Amino acid sequence: MKTIKAAVIGTGFMGGTHAEALRRVEGVEIVAVASSSQERAQGLADRYGIPNAFDHWRHLLGFDVDVIHNCTPNDLHFEINKAFLEDGKHLVSEKPLTIHSHESEELVRLAEEKGVVAAVCFTYRGYPLVRQARALVEQGEIGDIHNVHGHYIQDWLLFDTDYNWRLESDVSGPSRAIADIGSHWCDLVQYVTGLKIEAVFADLFRVYETRKKPAEVVMAFQKSKGPREEVPIDTEDGGNILIRFEGGARGVVTVSQVSAGRKNRQWFEIDGTKKALSWNQEEPNNLWIGHRDRPNEVLIKDPGLLDASAAAYAHYPGGHPEGYP
Repeated sequence: MKTIKAAVIGTGFMGGTHAEALRRVEGVEIVAVASSSQERAQGLADRYGIPNAFDHWRHLLGFDVDVIHNCTPNDLHFEINKAFLEDGKHLVSEKPLTIHSHESEELVRLAEEKGVVAAVCFTYRGYPLVRQARALVEQGEIGDIHNVHGHYIQDWLLFDTDYNWRLESDVSGPSRAIADIGSHWCDLVQYVTGLKIEAVFADLFRVYETRKKPAEVVMAFQKSKGPREEVPIDTEDGGNILIRFEGGARGVVTVSQVSAGRKNRQWFEIDGTKKALSWNQEEPNNLWIGHRDRPNEVLIKDPGLLDASAAAYAHYPGGHPEGYP
């Protein structure tokens, strides 16, 4: 089997996540990492035994690599993704693909023209019980879907001293909470139900009009100390969204990055005419199945109990937890 040579661009939370995940995949070798800082690039390279570390992503153009994993801040996605697609490399990009839809259209055209694999990371599709929920829907087990509801809530930006580049619209784009985590929930329920969202009505909110920005660079989910300056904020902390799906199903989702005690609670419930399904990312090895006329069920992740399409994603025996990686 041919060894796939991969390179990771970006050394923050997602860069490390991709590097750790790639090491689990048979037939893949991480040959290089690039960052805006040679020190950070070398640090990630040392942690995962990667032979090459560069202080700029352009060093990877023309490099002997098959696939690029782009884990940089949002404002860099279009330039980097375009450059490597033009270079004929396969591409795995963190979301958003770009900040503007006309740029995304250009990248889709480029990928088709070059005949390469191109993907955006919606990792929550990979949980075994998410796959099981999709299989139950496809098999008609829950009947016709009429209502989808849930939330994606976190607390890592609860205080006005919490800060990260995602708060800066010139870097992250005009939407923050909805684009950053709400997009995951929307993708997840569309994936499980097979229904596309066709209309939304949103009420967005911002708790802080200004925040105290630290002098140092702060990675996602990390705290900082030291001197700060007060800066204006123009992106949303969260929102409540009414949804209409194709075929007439309705939905509602709450998105928040300022909900105390909720670390990464992505939860959905799908109501059908026969049964309901519910799944929570913080307890990913349980799938709740609701009934009207008999006791409800909780399916615990066990390859021997799952549909074949889901069992392929369960890498450990029943009773052995599997999570985000």
